[in-house]
Amino acid sequence: MKNILLAVASGLLLALSWPTNGFSPLSFIGFVPLLFAEFNTRHDHFKRKNLRTFGLAYLSFFIWNAVTTYWLYFSTPFGGIFAILANSLLMSLILLIYHVVAKRVAFTAASSFFIALWLSFEKLHLSWEFSWPWLNLGNVFANDINLIQWYEYTGTFGGSLWILIANFVLFKGILLYRRHKKSNILLRTGVRLFLIIALPISLSFLIKPDTHSENTIETLSLQPNVDPYTEKYYTDNLKISESLIELAEPLFKDKPQLLIAPETVFAEGIEINDYRYSQAKRFSQDLLNQNEQLNILFGISMYQILRDESQVSGQSNVLRKGVWFNDFNSAVFERKDVEHEFYHKSKLVVGVENFPYQSTLKPLLGDIMIDLGGTVAMKTTQKERSVFKLNNGYSIAPIICYESVYGEFVNGYVSNGAHALAIITNDAWWGDTQGHKQHWIFAKLRAIETRRAVARSANTGISGFIDKDGSVLKKSNYNEKTILKYDLPLYEGETFYVKHGDYIPRISNFLALFILLFAVTRRRE
Repeated sequence: MKNILLAVASGLLLALSWPTNGFSPLSFIGFVPLLFAEFNTRHDHFKRKNLRTFGLAYLSFFIWNAVTTYWLYFSTPFGGIFAILANSLLMSLILLIYHVVAKRVAFTAASSFFIALWLSFEKLHLSWEFSWPWLNLGNVFANDINLIQWYEYTGTFGGSLWILIANFVLFKGILLYRRHKKSNILLRTGVRLFLIIALPISLSFLIKPDTHSENTIETLSLQPNVDPYTEKYYTDNLKISESLIELAEPLFKDKPQLLIAPETVFAEGIEINDYRYSQAKRFSQDLLNQNEQLNILFGISMYQILRDESQVSGQSNVLRKGVWFNDFNSAVFERKDVEHEFYHKSKLVVGVENFPYQSTLKPLLGDIMIDLGGTVAMKTTQKERSVFKLNNGYSIAPIICYESVYGEFVNGYVSNGAHALAIITNDAWWGDTQGHKQHWIFAKLRAIETRRAVARSANTGISGFIDKDGSVLKKSNYNEKTILKYDLPLYEGETFYVKHGDYIPRISNFLALFILLFAVTRRRE
């Protein structure tokens, strides 16, 4: 019973640390009760240690996942339940592997192994087709931007490493105190823990950048507030364009230079080769004819019919015999006297926009993903991170929804010349829950990592503007039809993290593998 209570305590501590309502410093102690539960299990005299360790871990991580990401259920019940159960399983496997290795190596090697393995797991969650990095530990500080200005050097992996080291320092200190009963052990542990937490925070205040920029672009961010369940996908593009113009027109007298509208704001699918004849194109041309200075970026649903099998990719869908189609969630960029440009979303929501490892799993599962509320058509992505060149010579990144959760991925836009980040999204799927709030504050992390300002346009959710230090310049409310105007700062230069990416987990991969090989080649202690 004691170990069960410890596992529950860890789950609750991690859940209560999570934004937007949580207290992030709880993450520095969140793993400690679970580590004690594992330690107690490893050293007791009962059987089935591996099974019991896994059960304790699953209980703990299930509580954390369920409390923080329950809102997924409102978008896709099967997908939400699957994400919570599967992610809890994967996290539990990390503790189980640590449990096995810790029997064979000393404390320092075992703790280093857990930290390295966890960081490798977080990197996996950013890379594979079952990707779900929402609960990567470094995200916990998204609301505490003054603590993490150094993310421009490490990305969120620096935060994950910070949390894990603090937990193991505290865990070790309490273990030593229980063994030796000397008060100076607690004092030394307290000092170490204080320094581990305080030094990065001090550094954060020292390196916080000056946010003044001589270069800005007057930007409009549209939030049309269309219900995706009852209106968005049942309204034709003509009515949508009329609604957008009506919303934006009062501010055209100020001669704005950039207008941003949400993800798939034109949801009625358009064949990509027919775009120039579409209502979306007419919408752009009407605006540009009256506002020649304007740059326009908006989301659109598109498809491409293929009759040549040589053009078919692994992401193409079968329409009928001899005919295939690519399905795109795209951003379109328009400006006066320049050919339109497209960018296709390239980080897809599992089970909603893609069927993971389709060639392997579909023969085994058939249409189970579709039958249980998953994707009907696989979205088609692109390899490169496109940037759109504005008519003032600067460039902007078109980041579509879920892509904004991926740090190294967003770096690619900056490496390709983006001076600001535009995030277009549709956050109405989850209702007025933590989902859209967490998605909004994760944009602060991307701003700090890249030192770029963010303009965000949500169908509903939170639209707004964020400066390169993560500070909020202006924002909307949920369930509000509105348009926001702000002089979006344009910045140059590349941060260390933009240049070097996720180097921390790359090092962790080697460290975890080395300790694992060392453990399996020696006898159990």
